[in-house]
Amino acid sequence: MIYTPFGQTGCCVSEIALGTWGISGSGWDENSEDVRLDAIRSAIESGINFIDTAPAYNGGIAEDYVGRVVQKMGIRDKVYIVTKCGTEFVNGKYVRSCAPSVILRECETSLRNLRTDYIDLYLIHWPDASVPIAETMETLNNLKQQGKIRHIGVSNFSREQIIEASKYGLIEAYQPQYSMVFRSNENQMKWAAEQGMGIMAYGSLGAGILTGTYRKRPKFPPTDNRSRFYKHFKEPKFSRIMKLVSLMDVIAEVHGGIPLAQIAINWCVQKPFVSSSIVGVQHRERIMENCGSFDWVLTDEEAAILDAAIKLYLEQ
Repeated sequence: MIYTPFGQTGCCVSEIALGTWGISGSGWDENSEDVRLDAIRSAIESGINFIDTAPAYNGGIAEDYVGRVVQKMGIRDKVYIVTKCGTEFVNGKYVRSCAPSVILRECETSLRNLRTDYIDLYLIHWPDASVPIAETMETLNNLKQQGKIRHIGVSNFSREQIIEASKYGLIEAYQPQYSMVFRSNENQMKWAAEQGMGIMAYGSLGAGILTGTYRKRPKFPPTDNRSRFYKHFKEPKFSRIMKLVSLMDVIAEVHGGIPLAQIAINWCVQKPFVSSSIVGVQHRERIMENCGSFDWVLTDEEAAILDAAIKLYLEQ
């Protein structure tokens, strides 16, 4: 595993962060609780010390899984836990509110779920136009002063929203969607990194489409996040991505038949403005496979070839 400073927080984090949306179970593949808990355990054993979760991930179930594993392993001081506020999952629906009373309640619930008395990085999950950001930030600053959270960040914010939030407190992290098949946030990520923020990119495997698993367009149910949230499996984008995947096949063979997921992770973490790539997987075998991304290096020429293909196929 490779570790890197996370912005100006003083944290040194693994360049792969474990994402737990899928592990929570809702809107993803069905796996037993034992398999999900083992995936978290495997990530920590493989050297991943950066874990991303949220109360919105199946009503706090993902947080509970993380808390149970970290407590049982006795390694709370060895990992950096990221969770979020402002979005909850209630009766199968996502409910958004950044009202102070909601954030205070969510924070206490997250602390209980995670079985800890502090959260390393607390993110505003999504902006909430119905609540003045000054009120939200005042609440987060108070939680920070109380020692319940150590660092404040944002996810899914625009540059203008980050600048506005920064008027009322220190924003130390930015978490956007970013992958070979979703580069819309790239310029903003570069800007945020220049401001000293740690950047953790989510969706690095394109909801699995960059692993080579899907060679024919799958039909997911409407509740599956691969059809609801991610747009990679819709035409004509799916067919265009398959052209990129075919190029990844060639690069994989050059490197001895490596898994395509390692190419997608390598491509992401080699970007100088990315601190850590969030990868959500649910099996020990996939965790270990993904951690093998650091056993080799994507060459500058290969990265340039991939970037050119992305521009040709996906940025038309």
